[in-house]
Amino acid sequence: MGKANPRFRHNLGVPVRDTQAVVSPVVEAWATYRTTSADDWPAQRLLRAKGDGRVSVVLPARNEEATVGAIVSTIREHLMDRIPLVDELIVVDSRSTDRTAQVARAAGAEVVSQDAMTRGLPRLSGKGDALWAGLAAAEGDVVAFVDADLREFRPHFVTGLIGPLLTDPSVDFVKGFYHRPLVRASGVEPDGGGRVTELAARPLLNLFWPELAGFVQPLAGEYAGRRVVLEQVPFVSGYGVETAMLIDLLELVGLDALAQVDLGQRKHRHQDAAALGRMSAQIMLTVWSRLQRRGWASPEAVPSTLLTQFRRGGSEALPNLDREIVVSDISIEERPPLAQLRHRVPRRRVAA
Repeated sequence: MGKANPRFRHNLGVPVRDTQAVVSPVVEAWATYRTTSADDWPAQRLLRAKGDGRVSVVLPARNEEATVGAIVSTIREHLMDRIPLVDELIVVDSRSTDRTAQVARAAGAEVVSQDAMTRGLPRLSGKGDALWAGLAAAEGDVVAFVDADLREFRPHFVTGLIGPLLTDPSVDFVKGFYHRPLVRASGVEPDGGGRVTELAARPLLNLFWPELAGFVQPLAGEYAGRRVVLEQVPFVSGYGVETAMLIDLLELVGLDALAQVDLGQRKHRHQDAAALGRMSAQIMLTVWSRLQRRGWASPEAVPSTLLTQFRRGGSEALPNLDREIVVSDISIEERPPLAQLRHRVPRRRVAA
């Protein structure tokens, strides 16, 4: 591994009811040992370490024509043409209604259809299924996933993720973390973008899987893993995919096989509070499903999958109503581990 990230610090002195709350020794040791910076992984060094292995980069994309082209162009120019570090660059078109597929293809990516890769299987929706389809399409020994809505994308988002995997055989999965500025009318909050993490995902993980407490951003959409390992875990169809993946990988390979890398700053679009509420609800359902599987929650209990929210202002039919009730289905489904369904995945990729 590279040297521990000097910008990662521990706050060990938080007073709680006349006692001193401290970081778990396990979490502290892991975070120190398994946390690095993207600067530790220059592309030339990784090219030497890569050997005969193959690296795939997968971008799940739904209506991302505004940003996907620049990301693809950057990866192709810096990590394929200049330095042959990435062997395969795939954009999974997740039922886009805009020009996402055309823009990605023109920029130099291979574009595959989510539906084509899952043909013959139950139809699922959401990011998790697009990720599963991308993993099914990829042929690399190491597979990196990058969100397609990033702005000001730089090559270190890829090199940082794959660095530990190419240089340390004991690492099976790497998660990115970063500062996420939130732009408001009143100004910029340097780390205001991780609202669902702080309000839902982090408290839940600390409660039930405290070994994962050292992950700075458990919901980060940038991560990489060994394909043989990723093929052994299910993919949740909705916004719970990242949460489920961390929990399932912890059980499968153990904490020491997981790592994280500081990628600097991430700029992307932000969703409103109602959308964040729906994301949080799916994360909670995902956690509940994992609690049930481990016998920590009653298998007979069936939580509601409907989320009632309130929207300001009325509809055209009821213009004088101050609040309008909006009910959303936040149920989640799962695509089984790819290893179980490999025989049903198309042998030849079908372009989107």
